[in-house]
Amino acid sequence: MAAHISRRTILAAGAGAAGLSLSGASAYAAGHAPSGVRFTLNAQVLDGGEQVTSLTLETARLGPIDPAGLTTATFGVHAKGTRPFATGPDDGIVTDYDLDRTVTAARLDRNGNIVLELGHGEGRIGGSTLGYLADEGRNVMLDLTYTLTQHAPIVLRNHRSVVIGKFVQNPRLSDPEVDAFSSHTSGSGMKYRLFSPADSHSSRRGRRPLIVWLHGGGEGASLPDDYYDNEVTLRANRGALGFATPEAQHVFDGAYVLAPQSTSYWMEDGPRFAPLIREIIDDVVRGNRIDRDRIYVAGCSNGGYMSMKMTALYPTLFAASVPICGIVAPFQFDTPMIPDDELARISTPSWLVTSGDDPVVDPQANTVHAHDVIPGSLMTLYDHVVWNDHQYLGHYSWIYVARNDPSIDGTHIWQWMAARRRH
Repeated sequence: MAAHISRRTILAAGAGAAGLSLSGASAYAAGHAPSGVRFTLNAQVLDGGEQVTSLTLETARLGPIDPAGLTTATFGVHAKGTRPFATGPDDGIVTDYDLDRTVTAARLDRNGNIVLELGHGEGRIGGSTLGYLADEGRNVMLDLTYTLTQHAPIVLRNHRSVVIGKFVQNPRLSDPEVDAFSSHTSGSGMKYRLFSPADSHSSRRGRRPLIVWLHGGGEGASLPDDYYDNEVTLRANRGALGFATPEAQHVFDGAYVLAPQSTSYWMEDGPRFAPLIREIIDDVVRGNRIDRDRIYVAGCSNGGYMSMKMTALYPTLFAASVPICGIVAPFQFDTPMIPDDELARISTPSWLVTSGDDPVVDPQANTVHAHDVIPGSLMTLYDHVVWNDHQYLGHYSWIYVARNDPSIDGTHIWQWMAARRRH
C-alpha cells in the first residue's frame, strides 16, 4: 500500500514561488514582499457538498492597498485536488482535478487583506474539497494544492507597487460553519462532531435540546489506510449544518447538534452501532446542559435507516425522529433491514421524507412502506429534488430537511420537531 501523505502535510508545504507576467520596466519598478505572503482557502458547504469559494491573501502588512488597482486579472489561481491514498495495492494516487479556477472578483476585506472570489456552484468541477470513491461508496477529503500567479503589481495608496515573490498556502481550510463543530472521540472509539449553541453554559437559559444527525453511507469510514476523518459528515452535505444555522437555532431556541461518524456504514450492523451512538448521546448529555425530554434524531439514507433503528431499540430516548430516504426493505440480502413487526412497535413521533424519483432507495418499498407501518407517522413525498432552480439526484431529499422545507397543514418540519417532548 502506498505511504499515506496527509492533506495537512501537503498543504503545509504550500505552493512554490509564482511566476509574474510583467514587462521588464514594470518588474524593475515594483517592490517585492520580503518574505512572501500566506493565503487561506475559504470553503462553503453547498447543498451538493463543500467547495472552495474564495482565497484570502494576508496582504495587510504590505501597507494600505488601493482597491481600485485590483482586478480579476491581477492573480491567476490553479487548483489541484488529489485523493489521500491509493485504493488498491496496484493503484496509483488519483488526481480528481488539476485546472485553473476562475477569479470572479478581487477585493479587500476589513483587515486590508486581498480576497479572491472564485467561480463556484452546484455541479462545477474543480472546486470541491471532497472526492467520491465509487467502488467503496465513500467520500474522502482531497489533498488540495493551490498555486497563485501574480500577473500585475499590487498598487498601494502611496503609489508604490508590490510584487509578491512567494505564496504559501495555509494548512488550515477555513469553513466557519464546519469549524463551529468541535471534534471528539467516544470511549469506544467512535468519532463525532458537536455544535454547541450560544451561551450554552449559561444557567439563565436553562437546558437545551439535542439534535442527533446520522449521516449517509458515503460519509462513513472503513476505507484503505485506516481513513477515518471525522470531517466528511459535515462537508458532504448540509444535513448537520442545517440545524446549526441561525434560522434553526431560533426555531429550537438554541440546540446542540451531534454528528457521530460510523466506523463503516450504519446498515452494516445497526444493532451493534446503536449502543455506540447511545453511549455518545449519554456522554454529551452528561457533559452539557441538555434537556433529556428534547432529544431528536434525524438521518439520511443509511442514517434514515439508523434513525428508525434507534427509535425501535430505544423507544423512550427521543422526542421525535426524521428518517430521510431511509431503508427498511431487503437491501443486499433477502431479509428486511427493519422488519414490519419492529416498525409497528415504534412509538416515537416520526416524520418521514423522500422523493418519488429516488434512484438509489426505492421510495415505495422503503419510506412509503415504513410510513404505512409506523403508527401515527407523517410523510412528505416530493416529486423531485429541486432547490434554487437546480435539480439534484432524487436521492438527495435531505436537502429539503436541511432547508426546513417539508410542511404539513402549514407546520414546517423544524417547528414540528421543536414542539415535540419525550413521553
